[in-house]
Amino acid sequence: MLYAINAQDTPNSLEKRMTARPAHVARLVALQEAGRLILAGPCPAVDAVDPGPAGFSGSLIVAEFGSLQEAEAWAQADPYVAAGVYAQVSVKPFRKTFPA
Repeated sequence: MLYAINAQDTPNSLEKRMTARPAHVARLVALQEAGRLILAGPCPAVDAVDPGPAGFSGSLIVAEFGSLQEAEAWAQADPYVAAGVYAQVSVKPFRKTFPA
């Protein structure tokens, strides 16, 4: 089943985010290579593709996991959690409707 992982950044987390990014991206690449990643990306803190020093307010990941517990465990093991980038992470079942 698909799960939406929605994470909110701590204030002023850009430096922590950049430091932990390689390990974070490596986990996403592994999901993609396994055919389980639907989409992933950060949410700019301002209305711009490149937010510059404003940084990001969070992230959204939609991926396939065997259960809600597996998705939650994967999300909590994210390097951004360990680095203090994320203040809060929520995981919810997700049903893709569009595009078909």
